[in-house]
Amino acid sequence: MPRPAVQPPVPAPADRILEAARVHLFTYGYSALTMDELAAELGMSKKTLYVHFPSKDALIEAVLGQFVAGVRSSADTIFADQSLSFTAKLHRFSETMVQRFTRMGPHVLRDLQRSAPQIYRKIEELRHNNIPHIFGQMIRQGQAAGMVRADLDPGLAIEFWRPAIQSLMHPDTLERLKLTPDQMFTRAIDLFFGGLLTPAGRKDYEKHVAT
Repeated sequence: MPRPAVQPPVPAPADRILEAARVHLFTYGYSALTMDELAAELGMSKKTLYVHFPSKDALIEAVLGQFVAGVRSSADTIFADQSLSFTAKLHRFSETMVQRFTRMGPHVLRDLQRSAPQIYRKIEELRHNNIPHIFGQMIRQGQAAGMVRADLDPGLAIEFWRPAIQSLMHPDTLERLKLTPDQMFTRAIDLFFGGLLTPAGRKDYEKHVAT
């Protein structure tokens, strides 16, 4: 007798809600997302939505919290991979971040800043807290591999990078430079690590970029 096909697990209602909300938010922005439309798309009642998320803002905060947690998890996985060289890790992390930011329309941050400033401030707070963890391990691993300047103080570099990336990812800056979040992040990484890498590290990093 042939074995019955194994059915893929059905996402839990909260996961379905989060995924649909993420697509709406990153495509159309905060203002365009309504709980009525989301409920209709998911084939569930608004009451069911509110069982899992008590308000639209609570739902959006959960979506953004999940996004930021995914960034941190991806970084941890990449920098724990001992089969990759440091510059390969740096390149892969940059690629992963670009893929994540590509899903986010350039208007999303501006819309949040204008329509939900309390949520926008939480994004900045989450980014502020993530930078020392992610970039700290980048710099320490780079120094251990001889690819980042040994004379560099990691704490100073992080304090330099933190306000810089906050400013670069600000809606005003993105609009002024006519860049999307993914384009800005790519250029920021190249500019930041261009000054930190040793000549050997820079040469090795450019080799990965060229492939």
